[in-house]
Amino acid sequence: MPTRFGYIGAIAAFASAALIATSVALTATAATAQNKYDPGASDGEIKIGNIMPYSGPASSYGVIGKTEAAFFRMINDQGGINGRKINFISYDDAYSPPKAIEQARKLVESDEVLLIFQPLGTPSNSAIMKYMNAKKVPQLFVASGGTKFGDPKNFPWTMGFQPNYQSEGRIYAKYIRDKFPDSKIAVFWQNDDAGKDQFKGLKDGLGDKVGMIIADKSYEVSDPSIDSQIVALHDSGADIFFSWAAPKGSAQAIRKVGELGWKPKFFLANTATSVASVLKPAGLEFSKGIISTAYLKDPTDPTWDKDPAVQSWRAFMDKYYPDGDKANANNLYGYVQAEAMMQVLRQCGDNLTRENVMKQAASLKNFHSDLMLPGVMVNTSPDDYFPIEQMQLMRFNGEAWELFGDVITGEVGHEASR
Repeated sequence: MPTRFGYIGAIAAFASAALIATSVALTATAATAQNKYDPGASDGEIKIGNIMPYSGPASSYGVIGKTEAAFFRMINDQGGINGRKINFISYDDAYSPPKAIEQARKLVESDEVLLIFQPLGTPSNSAIMKYMNAKKVPQLFVASGGTKFGDPKNFPWTMGFQPNYQSEGRIYAKYIRDKFPDSKIAVFWQNDDAGKDQFKGLKDGLGDKVGMIIADKSYEVSDPSIDSQIVALHDSGADIFFSWAAPKGSAQAIRKVGELGWKPKFFLANTATSVASVLKPAGLEFSKGIISTAYLKDPTDPTWDKDPAVQSWRAFMDKYYPDGDKANANNLYGYVQAEAMMQVLRQCGDNLTRENVMKQAASLKNFHSDLMLPGVMVNTSPDDYFPIEQMQLMRFNGEAWELFGDVITGEVGHEASR
């Protein structure tokens, strides 16, 4: 039978245990109070949605989504971001705007992702932009250079990443005005917001020299052939040719220009410069001398063979995406986008609300991936949703791209997005 002191000891022990339990509970409550979550985030996980054209006329871009999935697998193996694993959910929209809307709704309403990262294509992103902003879900680092995706006043939940198309057009225009002021220009462009943006940048950049453009032809991304457009532009008598098209259309244009024996000064959209998916299918012999722009290191350029960042990226590819083509610049592009996404989530800390995700995305200061060209920096602010505004011209030598000139800051078309 317990003694009086036994009862006292038992009571003391119970009181001590209760005090400890209360203390633990208070500590847990305090810790929980510091963590802020919206749907798609928890103590152990962050759900990120993604929409890619894994099929359809722009399917060559699908490798970007595969690289990003591989990147997040690597990050999860390393412990995640701030201790949380990334659940990367990527769906195919076949480069179809109606399908993109369907997939966006599925990601937001069924999968309950924290955000949609890197949805690809100007048409698809244009289709989901109003929905994403109405739902107040980040549509972050859009894979398009459309100027409309840098409009925080009207679409505060949508932000691009790469240099915008109008800026790219202005850079080409400056080079042409300086080097070829008496030339005649023919333009082949994609009949959507992307093509219109690029064409506008070129015309704005030419200014009082806009009369240099003597012919233009558009095409639909679903067109099986673009031969008639290229023949018509060839017959115009132009000595400068612009191709602003998705990879498939660009490859067809390069091949047709070559088959016609036409030798214009050839300018190619930055989004279609992949040696693996554009230039090789078109024919390297027809691609020699083409001029474009870059803001990332090119894995096919011997200049970067011993570059530590490129070597590290190649090791990543070998381990996490061994089927990926290391000559395809889209695989490097996807890696850099995922690095930027990781930086935003790191800055979020334990405040993983959608509002804070956009706040941190709009607070990037001199962020630089080592896979970007030297001098290219990412800077954003609440009223500047154009993260990258610098590019450098490059020329294809028949085997690889060679950079030339200085890094140029394009005149961003802010006025077009307000």
